[in-house]
Amino acid sequence: MTVGGLGARDLAGCEHRTALDSSSSEVAATLPHTASAVRRMEAAALHRAQVRQTLRGFHRDSWIDISETGLQSHADRVEMTMRAISSGTRWIWSPALPDDPSGAHGSPEALVATPEGHVPVIVVNHRVSHAAPDRSRVARVTSETVTSPLWAWMPGRDPARSARPHRRDQLRLAHLRRILISAGVRTPWTGASIGLDADSVIITDLAPIWQGYLATFNRRRDIAAGREPTRPSRVGECRGCRWWPVSCEPRLLVDHDVSLVVNGQQATALRSHGVTSVDQLARASSAPDEWAGAPFDDAVVVARAWLADVPIVRRVPRPTIHRADVEVDVDMESHGEDGAYLWGTLLTDNTDPSVPVRYRPFASWSPLPTDDEARSFAEFWAWLSARRAEAAEAGKTFAAYCYSQSAENRWLRSSARRFSGFDGVPTLAEVDEFIDSDQWQDVFEAVADGFICPHGRGLKTIAPLAGFTWRDPEAGGEASMEWYRRAVGIGGRADIGQRTRLLQYNEDDVRATKVLREWIDQRAADEVPTIDELPLAGSAAQDDRRR
Repeated sequence: MTVGGLGARDLAGCEHRTALDSSSSEVAATLPHTASAVRRMEAAALHRAQVRQTLRGFHRDSWIDISETGLQSHADRVEMTMRAISSGTRWIWSPALPDDPSGAHGSPEALVATPEGHVPVIVVNHRVSHAAPDRSRVARVTSETVTSPLWAWMPGRDPARSARPHRRDQLRLAHLRRILISAGVRTPWTGASIGLDADSVIITDLAPIWQGYLATFNRRRDIAAGREPTRPSRVGECRGCRWWPVSCEPRLLVDHDVSLVVNGQQATALRSHGVTSVDQLARASSAPDEWAGAPFDDAVVVARAWLADVPIVRRVPRPTIHRADVEVDVDMESHGEDGAYLWGTLLTDNTDPSVPVRYRPFASWSPLPTDDEARSFAEFWAWLSARRAEAAEAGKTFAAYCYSQSAENRWLRSSARRFSGFDGVPTLAEVDEFIDSDQWQDVFEAVADGFICPHGRGLKTIAPLAGFTWRDPEAGGEASMEWYRRAVGIGGRADIGQRTRLLQYNEDDVRATKVLREWIDQRAADEVPTIDELPLAGSAAQDDRRR
């Protein structure tokens, strides 16, 4: 990015990243992308390619792909794009637009010619709308959502769909409209998005957000030009940012910046009251008026634990978790909004040591969405129900465990609804009865009840404290999305090895859940310090951390 120049990416997210990208553009060009960022870019590129293929099939008679013209220079591609606009080509894929004199630059995935002018179309790798699953949902959906089919430009109210606005997308569309106007292209007050489901085009009215876009553009332009100072602060975006390990994290660690232990909104609230460091938070006695989220007292404990380099703290003398004679650990794997393709289980019979602790998966390797998901879900439910019934007949107690039940509950209920009537699929009432019973336990909630966790409560963070290690060093939800795409052959031939990798990852997750809950029950009280056992802020131990 040139100094003062802004692409759509520079308008949203971390302001300090915008400043670094602008002031140190040569350094930025040498920084490698994180592995997670590479996976996201590859997935986005694959999605764009699939949408391109679909649109080209519909609009072949009035279609041009600027990237296929063989033109190398940006100026030549801009000239070709402008000729295509003038000639009335209905769909222009991969257009190149001239930079705006203000420094705005960028291009959409496509331009579509409409009676009102050329509309920028962006293709994004996330959901841009909700489809209504039933009539009751349709009745609640606002009639303001406007969509168009992919096969023709026919915008209209869509009562069966509800838009999911994304600020980043809105800013990008407004940015593109600015560039089109500057280039002399007639364009209406609308932009269009094709999301992950790629079954329609969502139309966005840009008029209501235009003034907000202009204000954002002007501020970001001042930041890029160095006229508006910024400072690093840890936010969710930092996990995938190239600047984090080389610039921001080292500085924040030296300063003991308060954002290292609280979220972005909380850090802003604290700074507005003069609390800028972890040390100050550790000594704080009252919360700012703007405080939101986790209890303020927990944040103070997290600050003290961070200073003492303590990874987990006990809330209570002896943490507890529900136990049973027969226990099943469950972990579900889904792919975005498409469905749940794998239910993994681990059976433990605490009353009979001769029964092996055995992992059993129930999977569908047909690309989602697929009715084969009903088959794998029904098999999982039948197996789980059989274990519950066997325990009851033997006079044994039973419990099934997951880690953060919101995901499992969502797909348990969704699967029962979507596949109602398929052989072996339970009714929604049966699923709800199980979810609401004491036979379904959330280990994540037990961790929250018993501990304060300075580095978060994710399974990958907490289970290692109990002694568990994943076999795959890249194991994680984001990585598993890419493994799944390869496993089922999305964008190429199916890779059986990735199926094995996913099964191993899923097995490790259920084993990690088992290890963690047993650790909570048997060892945590002896291994984890209580809040009262933490050093006070300003103690010698915490001074060592500062040095």
